[in-house]
Amino acid sequence: MAPQDISQLIVRTSMKDRAAFDLLYRQTSAKLFGVCLRVLKDRGDAEEALQEVFVKIWTKADRFAVSDLSPISWLVAIARNHAIDRIRARREPAAYIDAALDVADPAPGPEAMAVAGGESVRIYHCLDELEKDRAAAVRGAYLNGESYAELAERHGVPLNTMRTWLRRSLLKLRECLER
Repeated sequence: MAPQDISQLIVRTSMKDRAAFDLLYRQTSAKLFGVCLRVLKDRGDAEEALQEVFVKIWTKADRFAVSDLSPISWLVAIARNHAIDRIRARREPAAYIDAALDVADPAPGPEAMAVAGGESVRIYHCLDELEKDRAAAVRGAYLNGESYAELAERHGVPLNTMRTWLRRSLLKLRECLER
């Protein structure tokens, strides 16, 4: 069916011509159903949405402006927007801002931050007491997240040697922190 024929059907539908509306439905429902199905991804929802879309077309046909633009674009826009509105309506409403008052902040408080700040100074001081390569290995493994294999390759030692370095370095760090 040509675009001008669809435009005429929409105009006749705006005058509440049931025969024109029936023909408009038969000519465009498959395409509009495809639009609804693509957006909603559920056949049942798409079928319901299509019915609601044609109710909107029946009530809003007088808003259609005949122009050189494709009338099917106007119909597709109604179907797509309605399908998107259905998706938005499914979502749970956002919680009220007052509910945020009861949510605890997982970040440490000021006192914990002050203690942690002091501890980090002590840890870095103890790291400085280790041999340079051992301290670099500990920093790489426990601060940078490097694997034992990566560290062994970088320092040019066997993997088991790297494990021994890290184990012994952690023992020395513990002794230093306990002083």
